[in-house]
Amino acid sequence: MIISRTPTRISFFGGGTDYPNWYLENGGSVVSTTINKYSYITVRDLPPFFSYRHRIRYYEHEETQTLDEIRHPAVREVAKHLKFEGGLEMVHNADLPARSGLGSSSTFTVGMLHALYALQGYMPTKRELAANALVVEQDKIGETVGSQDQIAAAFGGFNHIEFHRGGGFSVNPVTAGPARLEELQNNLLLCFTGFARTASEVAKTQVDKVKINTALLNKMTEITNTGLKILTNQNQSLDELGDLLDVQWNLKRQLSSAVTNDEIDEIYSRGLSAGALGGKLLGAGGGGFMLLYAPRHAQDAIRSALGEKMFVPFRFENTGSSIVYYSHG
Repeated sequence: MIISRTPTRISFFGGGTDYPNWYLENGGSVVSTTINKYSYITVRDLPPFFSYRHRIRYYEHEETQTLDEIRHPAVREVAKHLKFEGGLEMVHNADLPARSGLGSSSTFTVGMLHALYALQGYMPTKRELAANALVVEQDKIGETVGSQDQIAAAFGGFNHIEFHRGGGFSVNPVTAGPARLEELQNNLLLCFTGFARTASEVAKTQVDKVKINTALLNKMTEITNTGLKILTNQNQSLDELGDLLDVQWNLKRQLSSAVTNDEIDEIYSRGLSAGALGGKLLGAGGGGFMLLYAPRHAQDAIRSALGEKMFVPFRFENTGSSIVYYSHG
């Protein structure tokens, strides 16, 4: 039996520039961190005593004879991609729900890859995990998704991820220092707005408008660079990051009408009125978690102003996807 543990992520800047049809021509740049909210994938070789060959359990329960019959796209395509032979049992548990804007879909794919690699006796590098997750999601499943979530889940940590023209990516740790990152962490609130639509559906509305949104996406890349400078300059107030998040959110909501709605706008407006300096809806849009930058003295007022909403405590994490239990043979 193998258990993988893979983190979800918070993206601060650059979302939208990580879609291949943008960065292959223009490059892309994202600043994100993984957090201590995880997806757990348990896999084992299923003994040949049952009337089925594969047993897959998530929010549904599947029993099939072949890999092709598995309905869960990531389980099916990861197993086929790794040419898995034999019977498979997979169980999924998660700290947070799907469709929440924290990259949970890619977290699942990376965790599934890691667990199945381990079951086959292979220990992949973080880069291999990320690269294979991109192939599975974008090529095998054919989803309209960006490329940042898979990399964040595999590598872990607070990183500047650069996407290169023509393909490839670099992962550079943000050298802000532990005290500054601790201060940033203490100034962030994570508010659940409600369930989003499927991320790939929302993302498609943005991808279809890439050429129209060229000026906006170039501006978002500039904002990413500015955000990096604020993070790594000990002499600048982190409150400037809150202001910059507000600027970016007002740009992002122009990318597509599916990014936000009246309810989300109302939540954001109430958060700012209660003392938040800025924030953003995480993920492609349409719902899920909202990140608010709020000095600590304003946080109680914000929680009160949004009293009907759930706030989820979290910490930054640095491990990325890992195998936390291994008993094979």
